[in-house]
Amino acid sequence: MCFAGSIHAQSAVGSLFGKTGAGATVTIENTDTGTSREISAGSDGRFTASQLPPGHYKVTSGGVTREVTVAVGTGTQVAFEATGSGGATTLDAITVSGSRINPIDVSSVESTTVFSQEQIQALPVARDITNVALLAPGTVQGDTGFGNLASFGGSSVAENGYYINGFDVTNIYNFLSFADLPFDAIGSQQIKTGGYGAEYGRSLGGVINLVTKRGTNEWKGGASVYWEPSGLREHGRDVKSRVPGEISVFRSGNESETLEYNVYGGGPIIKDRLFFFGLVQGQDSSTDLYGRNTSERDTDTTPTGLVKLDWNITDNHLLEFTGIRNKTKTREKHYFSNTDYAKTHDELSDDAEYENGGDVYIGKYTGYLTDNFTLSLLAGQLKNVRDWRTTAPEGTDCPAAYDNTDGLNLNYIGCWNPNEFTPADRKFGPNTDKRKAYRADAEWLIGDHTLRFGYDTEKFTSTNAGLEYSGGVYYRYYPGNRVRVRTYQTASGKYEVQNTAYYLEDTWRATDNWLFYLGLRSESFDNKNGLGESFVKADNLIAPRLGFSWDVNGDSTFKVYGNAGRYYIPVASNTNIRGSGFEALTTSFYSYSGGWNADGSPVTLGPLLSGPSVNGSLTPPNPKTVADTELKPMYQDEFILGAQWAMDSWTVGVKGIYRKLKNGMEDYCTHAAFARWAADNGYDDFDPSTMAGCMVINPGKDVHIAMDLNNDGNLTVVKVPNEGYLNLPKERRSYNALEFTVERPKQDKLYLQGSYTFAHSKGNSEGYVNSSLEQTDAGLTQDFDHAMFEDGAFGYLPNDRRHTFKLFGTYDITSELMVSGNLLVQSGRPVSCQGYIPLEALDPDDASELEAYSASSFYCLTKDGIYADGVRELKARGSFGRTPWQYRVDMGLSYVPNWANKHLEFNASVFNVFNSHKVTERNEAGELSRTVDDDGNYFYRVNPDFLNDVNYQAPRYVRFTVRYTW
Repeated sequence: MCFAGSIHAQSAVGSLFGKTGAGATVTIENTDTGTSREISAGSDGRFTASQLPPGHYKVTSGGVTREVTVAVGTGTQVAFEATGSGGATTLDAITVSGSRINPIDVSSVESTTVFSQEQIQALPVARDITNVALLAPGTVQGDTGFGNLASFGGSSVAENGYYINGFDVTNIYNFLSFADLPFDAIGSQQIKTGGYGAEYGRSLGGVINLVTKRGTNEWKGGASVYWEPSGLREHGRDVKSRVPGEISVFRSGNESETLEYNVYGGGPIIKDRLFFFGLVQGQDSSTDLYGRNTSERDTDTTPTGLVKLDWNITDNHLLEFTGIRNKTKTREKHYFSNTDYAKTHDELSDDAEYENGGDVYIGKYTGYLTDNFTLSLLAGQLKNVRDWRTTAPEGTDCPAAYDNTDGLNLNYIGCWNPNEFTPADRKFGPNTDKRKAYRADAEWLIGDHTLRFGYDTEKFTSTNAGLEYSGGVYYRYYPGNRVRVRTYQTASGKYEVQNTAYYLEDTWRATDNWLFYLGLRSESFDNKNGLGESFVKADNLIAPRLGFSWDVNGDSTFKVYGNAGRYYIPVASNTNIRGSGFEALTTSFYSYSGGWNADGSPVTLGPLLSGPSVNGSLTPPNPKTVADTELKPMYQDEFILGAQWAMDSWTVGVKGIYRKLKNGMEDYCTHAAFARWAADNGYDDFDPSTMAGCMVINPGKDVHIAMDLNNDGNLTVVKVPNEGYLNLPKERRSYNALEFTVERPKQDKLYLQGSYTFAHSKGNSEGYVNSSLEQTDAGLTQDFDHAMFEDGAFGYLPNDRRHTFKLFGTYDITSELMVSGNLLVQSGRPVSCQGYIPLEALDPDDASELEAYSASSFYCLTKDGIYADGVRELKARGSFGRTPWQYRVDMGLSYVPNWANKHLEFNASVFNVFNSHKVTERNEAGELSRTVDDDGNYFYRVNPDFLNDVNYQAPRYVRFTVRYTW
């Protein structure tokens, strides 16, 4: 169900508005919890009640009562006749089904999509919030290399925001994950694909806002079981290599089965005052993956849960608490197979358990201090463990050791694990991400103006265990009783991001038909290294928001609206780790006697012969050497113009969207440009090896960076012009779309909703991540590591889908049987060629730094044969067509027997009914390898699998569901 959302764009509340008699009293009663409050209409009869928990309400004025539903992030209109303070006219109550708000919300300048839990359960949709979000117009499935994430409005999948009960649960380590909750605990899900008020920011893509279930004055509960059997899941397709007899990707043996079960309940601890809701989710999932001569079995049986408490201290003072446990422990067993593609698990090679997730705690106070002033305060904490192996891999307590005493061969000795040469520093502890956040929001109604203002701050801390040699040391034995002893260490540390914002916004109802919105948000970002020193800091970034809403007919049946806004996104904490970390390699030579012990260590370590020599540093680099001292965070400007019409039982809409990325932020990882600048300016002693490996910059702008110009240890901040040295273009990305929507709220057995989106997403960078290379370091892709990576980079981006049709709904066959469906028809993804940068044309400094890069530029080798002479063509992004159109049909059948008084439901859902297996991704690597012959010439091997298939649509599977409610 799609409708225009209110200014509470990502909050966990909604609002009511309407018109009654001048100065009349309006009573608002939450029928779920019994709370009630009174407000007075203005001299023109208009009234607004905001910061209302989602739920069912009775609104009474002048003896007339209306029954309405308030949904998250929306304004619900309550229609009264202008009765005055005298007599009343008896009117039929408005009854709202689910969370559909009718008529159109003319109190808003935005657009959003909201689904209640009842709607989600009725549709054949996978049980995760991404797949629900993909029902909304303007969303497309992201690259599988990033997991199950959505792209909103042409943005990368790493630019979205995620909220639970108004608390930001986005993991800004790299923006590719978020704190989840048990799916059946969701009360409603709001999906925002563009433009929201100044109250919130920190995302360029879209927003997914979840509101949990809560207790009411009636004790209710239930249980549910969801089963996806492996026996009814079709096998994936293998990808056959063009090399005879080879298989590029083996999927036909893979198996997966999931069993999930929930028990939940809630009700009044104290009627009208204190309410409880709790849910426990259990699971038993297993996945078997097979390769050529290895296999893997993953299992997860970890329970998760939620607790929600609501305390109505009085009708005007409310307290909420939300607690979520989402920690999972996945058991991974790895095997060697005795036969190629055997589809069996043979010899166990590793048995490990990996921990992810953690706990979320949210507290909120809402105070209706007067009829016209509301205050809300929120505090939240999130702690997440990031893919941490709970037990050390076998052998990592043994030192790494090799025998080279014959001067020729390098032979393994000791008890260490060669697959764990540099394991994580387990003494430091698990990698974690932790957020502590606080916000205060106030709303003040002054005549025709609704003023909102507030402040929010968050401290996001990532810890990261560094790497070290197995056992902490590496021994290499040489002839003559000499042993080289090495220690290696990368930074273990704690890295902090501090984000704060202030906002002020005014919603002005200028006339009965016209509403105007003006908002202003000030963002500040501060990223710190392991010593607590700021290396990326930006204060008071101004983000204006404007909008209007025109109730054309004055009866909420025809609305024209528009908005414009600027949105900033923070810098990922992974940038702190990579950009401000350190590594050090210490080498010493000793004599030894007595050979070596069973673990590979010397029996007797003799005198020091030479060393120690240290490469690198044991302290973080100066912040001014790793980031432009005048660095500006990335932002995006957005413009939306739309209209909605209500016609009989249908609502239709059209919306135009334009987005343009500004002030891109990326890392630059070559140094020849700085060496040329130093030479041109007379710094003959400058050594580019004294610079950081990569520097965070704004592509296309001059770089302000600290350099050791005289190679004497003294740093000087200089400005290196982009033109003539780095020669980088500005980071560019634009999105243009036209969306058409249609909806029929459930009436006369039928509910239907659909959309068609015509879109262009074009530029020289996808954004925070790179789908073509599946690079997950947000803001640190290789796109701008050197100017030659940008040659040919402008074109249609990986998330560009020209046409997308979506249609879903339900139909009641009888009072007991309901059929549901979900249709997706979508055009394909652009395909490019990725090749090696031609090093022949570069000066030696550039060539030596770029030699380590894989085939990842748009210089593409197309000559037939095994080797070529190094001459290649520049093939612009998207030059090799697109993947095919894909079609997917999901269907469900529900049986709710009358004999169980509608308390019991059986459902069977089939996903990808026709087992469509269209290609969703092709191999874009045009070259396989680069070698150097004896004369120093580069030779390149063409990739025989260039443009071969890589991924297909997910195969058909079935989900059975049984639900019982009481």
